[in-house]
Order: sequence, then structure tokens, then C-alpha cells
Amino acid sequence: MNRFYFAKTNKAAIFFAMALLPSGMVYSQVKKDTVTKEKKIDEVVVIGYGTQRKESVTGSVATVKGDALREVPSANITQALQGRAAGVDITQTSTKPGAAMQIRIRGTRSLTGNNDPLIVLDGIPFTGSLSDISSSDIKSLDILKDASATAIYGSRGANGVILVTTNRGSKGQKPKFTYNTFTGVQTLFSKYPMMDGEKFAKLRAYAVPAGTNTPLYNNGVDESNNTNTDWQDLYYKPAMMTSHDVGISGGTEGGNYNVGLSYFKQDALIPIQNYERFALRMAIDQQIGKVFKFGFTTNTNYSVSEGNGLNPGAILGYSPLANPYNADGSLKRTMITAGGIDQTWIYTRQGINGLGDKYIDESKSFASYNNMYGELNIINGLKYRLNVGLDYRTSNSGNYAGVGVFNTNPLGPSSAGRGNNQTYHWVLENLLTYDRTFGKHKINAVGLYSAEGNRIVSSYMSARNVPADFFQYYNLGQAPQADISVKPEDQLYIQNGLLSAMGRVMYTFNNKYMLTATLRADGSSRLAPGNKWHTYPAISLGWNITNESFMQNVKFINLLKLRAGWGQTSNQAVAEYSTLGRLGVVPYNFGNTNSTGVYVTEAPNANLGWEYSKTQNYGLDFGFFNSRLTGSAEVYRTHTVDLLTRKSLPISSGIASQTANVAESENKGVEVSLNGIIFDNPEGFTWEAGVNFYTNRNKILSLASGTDRDENNLWFVGHNINAIYDYQYVGLWQAGDPYQSILEPGTPADVTGSIKVLYTGGYNADGTPVRAIGPADRQIFDTAPKFQGGFNMRFAYKNFDLSTVGAFQHGGILISSLYGSASYLNRLTGRGNNVDVDYWTEDNTDAYFPRPGRHLSGDNPKYSSTLAMFDASYLKLRTITLGYNVNKEFLKDLKINSFRIYFTVTNPVVLFSAYHKLSGMDPEPNSVGNQNQAVTGYQARQLIIGTNNPSTRNYLMGLNLTF
Repeated sequence: MNRFYFAKTNKAAIFFAMALLPSGMVYSQVKKDTVTKEKKIDEVVVIGYGTQRKESVTGSVATVKGDALREVPSANITQALQGRAAGVDITQTSTKPGAAMQIRIRGTRSLTGNNDPLIVLDGIPFTGSLSDISSSDIKSLDILKDASATAIYGSRGANGVILVTTNRGSKGQKPKFTYNTFTGVQTLFSKYPMMDGEKFAKLRAYAVPAGTNTPLYNNGVDESNNTNTDWQDLYYKPAMMTSHDVGISGGTEGGNYNVGLSYFKQDALIPIQNYERFALRMAIDQQIGKVFKFGFTTNTNYSVSEGNGLNPGAILGYSPLANPYNADGSLKRTMITAGGIDQTWIYTRQGINGLGDKYIDESKSFASYNNMYGELNIINGLKYRLNVGLDYRTSNSGNYAGVGVFNTNPLGPSSAGRGNNQTYHWVLENLLTYDRTFGKHKINAVGLYSAEGNRIVSSYMSARNVPADFFQYYNLGQAPQADISVKPEDQLYIQNGLLSAMGRVMYTFNNKYMLTATLRADGSSRLAPGNKWHTYPAISLGWNITNESFMQNVKFINLLKLRAGWGQTSNQAVAEYSTLGRLGVVPYNFGNTNSTGVYVTEAPNANLGWEYSKTQNYGLDFGFFNSRLTGSAEVYRTHTVDLLTRKSLPISSGIASQTANVAESENKGVEVSLNGIIFDNPEGFTWEAGVNFYTNRNKILSLASGTDRDENNLWFVGHNINAIYDYQYVGLWQAGDPYQSILEPGTPADVTGSIKVLYTGGYNADGTPVRAIGPADRQIFDTAPKFQGGFNMRFAYKNFDLSTVGAFQHGGILISSLYGSASYLNRLTGRGNNVDVDYWTEDNTDAYFPRPGRHLSGDNPKYSSTLAMFDASYLKLRTITLGYNVNKEFLKDLKINSFRIYFTVTNPVVLFSAYHKLSGMDPEPNSVGNQNQAVTGYQARQLIIGTNNPSTRNYLMGLNLTF
């Protein structure tokens, strides 16, 4: 095994590259005042329903400043957060404009429930995503990772919490105007590595079944060996991306305000696809007298996505021998290839752009997130606060394809569909806070009672034979009544609620010894009577060794603090109404009467309850050499029990399954974050750097009914939740290999050059295998990397600065369906274009990929799913930015406070990646497992490289202006 998943990545090179990185931290400090605060060890951290000095925090909290996020210009601040915080794994689920990203904090806990963290915006649980918040508006992100930190948010915080604090004006501040913008071009990072005409013609000619002299497929009427069409060139085009953000902030003696407006648009490399977003934000705080304060925050956005139904999957399989043009130079509508077997509608940029009203696929979304609060000073140190959150989200999607569009039949009927979705969310929180210092004793106590509700309404309908293109999807009632479809399963109504009570006490003695204790109780409407409520505790301790008397003469240590925490959280991971069971809907006719029937698909469970996670966390925070070197190290273990999943029922019951609390999982790991200020001369040369790395070992401890595996869902006891179950590639069968006729029955002419997989069976006394290779030889592969992390560096000389942000991971399995069996792009038969691979021939017997046209299983080489596994290691620069701050003396005459211009390139460099070396592609996933595949191969929860939009390398120019 010399490559791919079993390849030996150049570990020495990775460690050498990491060794060159100076010590670093979670975020790079951009301004001098930030550095000064760090030296004083006085940074304030948001911890949920309050703040705390960083040196007093006893839970696991990572902080990323807004300035650091803005170092990575992007549509989604989640992209800017990648690699910034240890234990926070952020991965693409799609490369389409405006797509959300997957966030996992310290691994995956639930088998069937939501594993996304809770987002809290300015103190109120946020039902939107991070992509709904402009990076220009963010002051800081504080990420709560362990139970002692997240328990205050109860079941909503079971998967970690991201606290978003936005910029607000200051009391007495003169009005300040800011304008942040960037504009640039997105270029192709790399094409999908498909064969050109010459290579494909050679493959097709060589794909001859054993015992014949005729290739599996010959040229069709639209193909010629003299043709070499690059279909990707006819589909992709460099695309623009632009962002504009305007803000005004200020204050009076009694209050402050912040108002902003932002606009973002990103076009895709593929035709007509784009994402556009408008956002308005406003924050007002006002003091009335000495005892009362109130405030209001709103974040409203409107977005439009177009062309999301398009992807490059179809064109990748087009034969490069096919000519897309007619004799007169016009584009063909369809083409016939593979000896007449395949007739295909032709996708090109020119053709799709020319459809006009004949094609539309769009989604329009509006969301308004609104928080209000009132705060009353009762007596010295005692406050009452009322938080009210009112959110509304609506989205409308529609699609239309006219007569013959995307159809080989020019008279194929038109089709249209329309969906609507509304989400209503409210939250009411009553908070009582007591905060006083008595000599060496500091006490902060918080009591909470809250209620929260959600209501979701959605519907979808479709139609065929819409009479005119201009109707598109806006009036489906114009279609013939018999062609209008409103399915019962496409209409949805959901309502759920949560009641909570919480108490937390934080105690500090002499700034040396710290205690935080939390008790939370949640009641969920989703669970069965008798199991709706659960109460869980959390406690953490801290010892600030630095402030002990025996440390006073140790001048090089500024901070040395030990932390230990234990706590429990719960997760209401079950879908609404699961306690009642589930019904399926089926239409039927009784004679001439059409009706709808229902049947039981899942049995009810009156004992359905919470998933529980118990977490232990041990940490060390440190700062040396006047805080020139700071950081933290942590170890943790999370044990989750009563996991909700479907339990199979006896066939005699007539019902397939029941949702029950039946499984266990574990996550444990190590996290290290470092910060280094190597040179610190604000008037000359400054060099700052950071690095963080972390490990997470995730595994399932038990499943339903004492079984050790669930092959349908790919869950296996002792292995991680995203494991793969497949054969293990060990090479290719060569002529004369022993036991071939036993292990892989078939003629030598057919089997030689095909994939050989690991045999795990026994052997007879004479050394011969006892059986052929079969399903019992499949192996379980854990996909998680051994470790991963991120790094950043910033150099500054006078008014110039140069910064870079990167990420790395070592080990694990990367799934690329391009090379496996799921995408039909590596069939090695010559039917459709093939990924450019080094395949076996009589003159190339040491190849990695099998002989074309032999030993097939369906449309693919037998065991070809094993070809999809690669070593997932990589080291990647995400951005490089060069900036210039215009001289302040020059700006003073213009009455401008600051003016910065910068140039950024994103995705510039990939190193140490076996997949990138083979394919030239970005080694990060771009799809979920069941997306854009020719055949089912992977679970939706698994992230893969599929036939989604190609990755881009972006070149951006921007400016930041304040006056």
C-alpha cells in the first residue's frame, strides 16, 4: 500500500512545519490595546448570563475576537472561525454560495439527534445560524465546551454553546461612522480530474471483457476519437463576490446605540447560481434614572439563493469524445454516446443562461431576530432582569423547468414545485443576579426561570404541465387539476416548548481559590409524561497558583491556574411527537373511490426520556515572560447514556421499530492552545503567532438490545459514530497469485488486474483458504483524524501588516466518492467519462486502480467502493492578507480616525495531502454522504468529497474606514 488511506503520510514534514510555528493562541491580537489587556491578564470573558475575568474562569471557554474573524473575509463567519479554537471542528457540508457549515464542539454525542451547538446572541438563544450575523458586527465569540460551562443553558447547551457578543455604542461616545467592504473574484481551485479525449478513447478501447475482442462500449453518433471536449470549461466561469457594511454608533450620558446595514452577494462558478443577502441590525441601551435600564436589539435579514438545484455532477460524466456543437456552430440540445445506449441533455453555461423563463430554482428567506430586556437595580449588588426574545423566520422556495428542459424528450412535460416554511420562536427569561465583594470574598449568584416555545409550519406542492413559462411556480393552479400534487407527508405542523429553572453560584476567595456550582432543571414537551423533567448539576474548581505567596518571587510566571470540572447535561434529541409513535400515509383506491390510508410505522413509547452526558474536564492556564507566552491545556471525557435511537421490534408485532433510550457513546480528548508574541515593537517590527491542536476519540459504547453492531446505520460498538464498513483494499490480483480461484472465483483472464481485498477467514491443513472472500471479510474503519488544529501568524512593520491563517489535520479517512462506486465516475468501462487514474494493464501491473472492463459488479469494478478511502491528512493555508494602515497624521486633516486597505487571497496553498497530490483538488469535504450520488453509498451524517461545486481560490481587495 503506497498511497491513499493506507499511505504513509510524511509525518516528519508535518511535525517539522509545526515546529517552525512559534507558540500561539486561539486568536491573533491585532491591536496594541488588546496586547496590553492580555499582559494585565484582565480580559473579560462572556460565560452566559454574565461575564467573568479570564483568570477567574473555572470552566472550559475559548474566546475568538471579532478582529480575528475579520482577518478572513467571507460570506459566513463560520468560515473565519475554522481552525481558531481547539476542540471546535468546523467542516463544509456544501460548496454552494450561502451554504451553512457543520460545527461540532468536542465531537459527536447523539446518534439520531441534533449535534449542533447552541448559539446565543447578546444573551438570548438564537434560532438562526452564524451566517445570519455580519462579521463587522461581532465583538467576540466565546465558546463554552464543558458541562461546568454549558450547564447554565441546560438541554439546549448539550452540544456546546457559542456566545456571540455584538458591538454596541458607548455612553458619551460621539457618533462614529464605519464602512467595511471587500470585492474580488473567485477562481477555480482545480478542476475535477477527469480524462481528456485521448485518455478516454484509450480506456474505452482497452475495456474489453475477458474472452472477447470487442470493447464494452463503442463511440456513439455524437462521438469521435478526434474530438476532445472539456465540458468543465464550458460550464465554469470566474465569479464575483462583494460585501458592504455600514455602521453608525454613539451614545449619550444615559445610553448608547449602534445601527448597521450590510449587503453581500456571491456568484458561483457554475451558471445562474448565486446568493444575495441584505441585513439590518440595531442595538439600543438606555438608562432611566439610577435604578432602571432597558434595551432592544434587532437583527433582520433577507436573502435570495438561486440555482441551487444545479451542480457539475452530470457534466463530469460526459464523454470528452462528444462534440457539443452542430455543424452551424449552435449548441446541440442532446447527444448520443456509448454506442447509442446513452442519450443525454447537454448542460453548458451558454445553454442554461439561454433558458430564460424556462428554468428557475430559487429560495427567498426573511428572518427577524428581536431581543428586549429591562434591568432593575433593587439594592446594591442585586439586580432583576427580564429578557424577551421574539423571532420569526420564513422561507419560500420554488422551482420550474419548462417543456423539454433537462429532458431528452423535447416534448417532456413542464414541472414546478413550491414550498413554504414559517418558524415562530419566543423565549422569556427572568433573571435575579447578586454580585458583591466582601474583603477577600467575591460572590456572584444567578437565579433563572424561563419559558421557550417554537412553532413550525411548512408545506409543499407540485404540478406538471404548467401551461405557460411565465407562470413558472407562482400559480400552480393553472396546471390541469389531475397534474397538481399535494402529498400529506409534505405538509407539516410542529409545536414544542421548554420550561427551565436554574441557579448558579460563583465564589472566589482572595483571587486564589474559585468555585462555580450550577443546578439546572428542564422540562420538555417532546418527552413522555413522567420523563419530561430532569435536574442536573455541574461544579468546577479553580486554583490560581500565581497569587500564592510562594510564587511572588517567580517573576517569569504571570499566570498559572489549575481547573477541574464535572457536570451533567441533557439533550432532548428526540423528534416531536415520537412518544406517540408515527404513522405513514398511503393513497389507495377502493373501486372508483380514491382515498388516503394510514398505517403504523413506529410504535409509541411512553417511557421516552432524556439523553444524558456526564463530562469531566481538567485544565491548566498559563502565562510566561510578561505574558509574551500564554495558553492552556485541557483533557476531558464526555460519557453520554440513554442515547435515543430506533430499536427493532419482532416481525410478529407488525411494526418495524420504536424510538427508545438504548445506546451509549463516549468522547474524550486533549486540547492545547498557545499564544506567542515574538517581537513587540508597535513603531517597528511586530511578530505574533498562534497555534492550537486537539484530539477527539469518539466511540459507541453500546447499542440496542445488547448488540454490538447496526450495519444498516453503520454503528459499531467500540468505533466512532461515522465509521465505514467495507472491505479492505490490499492490492490488485496479479497473474499466478496463489489461491485466486478459491478466494476470488473466476477465470484468471477476468480476475487478473482486479481489486484484491483482505481475507479474514481460516485455512485448511494444507494452507489453502477454507472459503471465498465474502461479506464476513468486511472491516470497520474509524474515520476520525488522530489530531487536528489551526495556526495563525501576523507580521507588522510600521503601517504594513501581513497575516496568515491555516489549519491542519493528521490521519483519519477522507471519503471521495469520485474514486469509489457511488458517483459512477470511476467505472473503468468506457461508458461515461472516467476520473483520470493509473489503471492496470499488462505493461503497468503495479498500478493502484484495477483493469478496465473486467470483473465487474453491476456497473462498477467489484470492491470499487474501497477506492474511495484516502488518508485525510493535510496542512492548508486558508488566507494570506497584506494590509496597509494609512498614516494617522494624514487622516487627521480629513477628520478620519482610521483607514485601512488590504488584499487577501483565500485557499492559496495545500501541503502534505495524499488526495491533493493525486487529484489536485481541495482535500476538505464538500458534500454530505447521500448528496449528488448515482447510487446510495454513505450516510447523510458522513461528510465526503462529491460532485458538488468545485472549490475556489479567491482574490479580494477591501478597506476599513472609520470617522
